[in-house]
Amino acid sequence: MASLQASNFLASSSSPSKQIHAAISVPKLPSIRFSVPKVPTKSLSVELNTRDGFINTIPFQKNVTGNGIPPVQESSSASMATVQLYAILESVIDRVEMHNNVGQQRENWNALLLNSINMITLTAATMAGVTATGGAGISVLGLKLASTLLFSAATGMLVMMNKIQPSQLVEEQRNATRLFKQLQGQIETLLAIGSPSKEEVKDAMEKVLALDKAYPLPLLGVMLEKFPESLEPAVWWPKTQTQKTNKQKHSNGKVESNGWTEELELEMRQVVEVIKRKDSEDYERLGNKALKMNKVLAASGPLLTGIAALGSAFMGPSNGPWAAIMAAVAGALASAVNTFEHGGQVGMVFEMYRNNAGFFKLVQESIESTLSESDLGERENGELFEMKVALQLGRSLSQLRDLAKKPSYSCIDGSPIDEFASKLF
Repeated sequence: MASLQASNFLASSSSPSKQIHAAISVPKLPSIRFSVPKVPTKSLSVELNTRDGFINTIPFQKNVTGNGIPPVQESSSASMATVQLYAILESVIDRVEMHNNVGQQRENWNALLLNSINMITLTAATMAGVTATGGAGISVLGLKLASTLLFSAATGMLVMMNKIQPSQLVEEQRNATRLFKQLQGQIETLLAIGSPSKEEVKDAMEKVLALDKAYPLPLLGVMLEKFPESLEPAVWWPKTQTQKTNKQKHSNGKVESNGWTEELELEMRQVVEVIKRKDSEDYERLGNKALKMNKVLAASGPLLTGIAALGSAFMGPSNGPWAAIMAAVAGALASAVNTFEHGGQVGMVFEMYRNNAGFFKLVQESIESTLSESDLGERENGELFEMKVALQLGRSLSQLRDLAKKPSYSCIDGSPIDEFASKLF
């Protein structure tokens, strides 16, 4: 074996023409790919919409052609109406926030002024009572001046508070917030359905302006009259409202009855009569009672504190204890009257009745204006209109139809059936 290996080695070394080729094999490394995250690029419209942390709800349209040249701006009436509705929607949302904030502020006014005036009045009445218990020779000059100043300050503050009626102002802002939210929902529904018209844009604009007029934010100059001669229902809708048309057509293009029948028209007229005879009349009667009560309380509070201020000014040994007793009793009564008026929020109750009367007036005018349209195709769909009226009055369709039949009937003893149209309030 050793001789065989030696002979092979000599044979290989003896052939110089042969070359030895050697190759080194390196192991192949696995390929690794690095994924670089793609930076999101915002378009100019998105950047403008989100600048300074605000989100703009008005959509931007790309006005760039294939060759990069911006075309001549030609916007259709439908797209322009959509943009205008978005602009109105932003204003409505802003007004909702404003009326909500102002309402909270004026609610704080009512609580703070009520507590402050009562503390001032009771402190002055206590000073007057202490003076009345004092014997002869005791100096009452300090108590006399302090109670007189406190009663005078309470009188001035009560006059101002009764003039503006903070609880009534709060109720105004609550109703304004609710109605603006309702208008916001209507506009969002129009945008969700798509393709709004110029008439709907005009109608939304008129509703915003009517609400601004019905529920003003400032106090000076445009504040609503807090003590009118009698209750006038609130009006927060424009005089002329655009009615939506929901036409039903045959295949030949002719308009059907649009959901209206003679029975439905008679039903709506009966509902109007019930609203006039029961709901509107009752809320106007209760509103006038609340108004008279508020007038009496608003005049009694400052009158009592003024009497207390005069009584405390004449306190002294020469006048005896009667002046001090009069001041203490008048101050205590003024505090009770102020608590009943503003703590019980009588002004808010009057405003609530005024808005409820306005609601029934709106339902009544809506039905009458719809029935006054002779062309059935131009009316709102009858079935849809009946459902809306039933929901506004808190009734089902069957209950609404039963209500329309009841005014023509009587009870066993001959007296008319006593039932209100609304079941909500």
